[in-house]
Amino acid sequence: MTRTTPPRPLDVAAAFPELAPLARSAVRLHPRAGAPTTADSSIGGPLLWPAAEPWPVCPEHAGPWHEGLAPEDVRTRRRVLRAAWARPRAEGTEFLTEDERVLVERGSRPRRIGVAGPLPLLPVLQLHAADIPGLPRPDGTDLLQVLWCPFGHDKGHLPYTELRWRSRAEVRAPLAEPPRPAVIGNDSLLPNPCVLHPETVTEYPAPHELPEELADRVEQWALDRGADYQYDLAVAPGCKVGGHAPWSFTDPFPMACAECGVGMRPLLTLDSTEWDGGSGSWRPVEDATAQGGCLPDGPACATGLRFGRGYGLQLYVCERSYGHPLFQNVQ
Repeated sequence: MTRTTPPRPLDVAAAFPELAPLARSAVRLHPRAGAPTTADSSIGGPLLWPAAEPWPVCPEHAGPWHEGLAPEDVRTRRRVLRAAWARPRAEGTEFLTEDERVLVERGSRPRRIGVAGPLPLLPVLQLHAADIPGLPRPDGTDLLQVLWCPFGHDKGHLPYTELRWRSRAEVRAPLAEPPRPAVIGNDSLLPNPCVLHPETVTEYPAPHELPEELADRVEQWALDRGADYQYDLAVAPGCKVGGHAPWSFTDPFPMACAECGVGMRPLLTLDSTEWDGGSGSWRPVEDATAQGGCLPDGPACATGLRFGRGYGLQLYVCERSYGHPLFQNVQ
């Protein structure tokens, strides 16, 4: 099923021609619960991986044990909660049965879990260039894969992340059963299997990136007409490729490649929600009756990913070389 973003409530570029050169295309991914295969673009689905290529592991997390959750326990907890939300419930009855409570608690309470060797990275995202218009990629590749460690790392508790670009035609003997981590430190980093419904939209810079005088005029103009520039006209919410950075609680800051010093550009945003109360105008028309809250079966939070208090994780790549270190930021 396709997903269609409603037209923006106002044509901001017509009113402010100086914004037109700043427009960028972004591809909203619109992830929804499904059963993707290696042939599909997906979040949380299987990766088309060469059997002869070692699966990446986290260099900082090895045995003999870690405090955390078993991934299958987390998935079971999510299935139980989805079923509980979906079934009718008479007034005065319990939301969960006793057996269900046990399963939900097991998937929520960390415990010591044994680990044999370094933890395999989690498959997070796979994008086939044929599905994503204008997907940034090195020459000769048509597939982007993202994997990360299921534990937070630096002071921002961001995951150790790896990007892999490859040519799907060169994967002649794919890996049948990838290794799986026995433990995860943060269940918000475990994606649900989701199929994607890519859609290209036009974005404009967040007000933080505009000259102050222009930002003030644009924001006031939008408010006078019942809209909000930041949330209705500028940067699309949700998981997406490219576009503008969704600056929110911090001001923009210079980003330079750690290896060569040139600038970085947005590659990918993995958002906690498809839309929320402030960005409801971006809710796809096909989901017009869906709730924006993160119910276990709700389309707004199909991926199960969550960063901080409902923020998004952006991945940036070097403008000179895709092989240089990526940069991560949360907004």
